[in-house]
Amino acid sequence: MAEPALLDLLVLRKHFGAAPVLEDVRLRLQAGEVVALVGASGCGKSTLLRIAAGLDRDFTGQVRLAGQVVTAPTRDIRFVFQEPRLFPWLSVARNVVFDGESAADTARVAALLDEVGLAGLGDRLPKQLSGGQAQRVAIARGLFVQPKVLLLDEPFSAVDAFTRLKLQDLLLRVAQAHGITVLLVTHDIDEAVALSDHVIVLDSAPGRIADEISIALPRGPEHRRGQPDAAATIAEVRHALHAVHAV
Repeated sequence: MAEPALLDLLVLRKHFGAAPVLEDVRLRLQAGEVVALVGASGCGKSTLLRIAAGLDRDFTGQVRLAGQVVTAPTRDIRFVFQEPRLFPWLSVARNVVFDGESAADTARVAALLDEVGLAGLGDRLPKQLSGGQAQRVAIARGLFVQPKVLLLDEPFSAVDAFTRLKLQDLLLRVAQAHGITVLLVTHDIDEAVALSDHVIVLDSAPGRIADEISIALPRGPEHRRGQPDAAATIAEVRHALHAVHAV
């Protein structure tokens, strides 16, 4: 018998007005898995994340977390957006914790900032951070409530290539350390293969699952970047994308 999914996402239909966006999409993520969504712009990847987060209820289908129906945003599912979306008037620490005031909150924020490589920067304002540092704050904020699932919508697309590699390593490390399930939207095929256990290829108009490619490689970017087997898997994903999005 298959293991019950931690996150079970069923979208039978999702429209914007008369335009179909998603149709007959079923995703099941097991605890601790990292799954990447790839597809052409406009195929519904970000919309699918918003549905999974409980931010969009205008669809036909159902979202379940550990067997319970999700009908609204929950602390067990956190969203990291493409931009860090930090409050400019709050310090780094206050952005992580929002309205936490207890000594335990202070200690936990300090530990999280240390974990994401921002030790000692809790008193800085967002304007004093680099783009990569700001995104690290966003990740720490997502981790603060100890969620079961972390959703990320192209979280590293606005940083330089070297920072992106470092943030990829950070994401996988903290997700594994905290036992978090990850659903990641990316346009970077190398990133999808480096980080994930499965790559889901979405067709468009409307978005449907066209292919699912399991990554049969040792986990972790350090085992995949530049390796011949990883290159073959990247080529497989590229071929799947071309097959569904070729003009």
